[in-house]
Amino acid sequence: MAKTKFRPLHDRVVVKRIDAETKTKGGIIIPDSAKEKPQEGEVVGVGPGGRDEAGKLIPIDIKVGDKVLFGKWSGTEIKLDGQELLIMKESDIMGVLN
Repeated sequence: MAKTKFRPLHDRVVVKRIDAETKTKGGIIIPDSAKEKPQEGEVVGVGPGGRDEAGKLIPIDIKVGDKVLFGKWSGTEIKLDGQELLIMKESDIMGVLN
């Protein structure tokens, strides 16, 4: 089966969540039911950008491979090629991790 190609439109970004730690610093294992979904991810796709009122393209300031932080309730969860991803607007991303 061929891998699906997906390109987000406009100012949307596709993010793959980065798994949260499964242990505390003290070594206590956190069960899946108690874990919060991580708010950190890696950008796996970006759209071309939004348009201003004059129709001029405003490019996205994020690129594939960037590690980003986003809001707890940001994005729409999708499953593509067996992988759980989020599609969100660029404005939902709070910042890029260096």
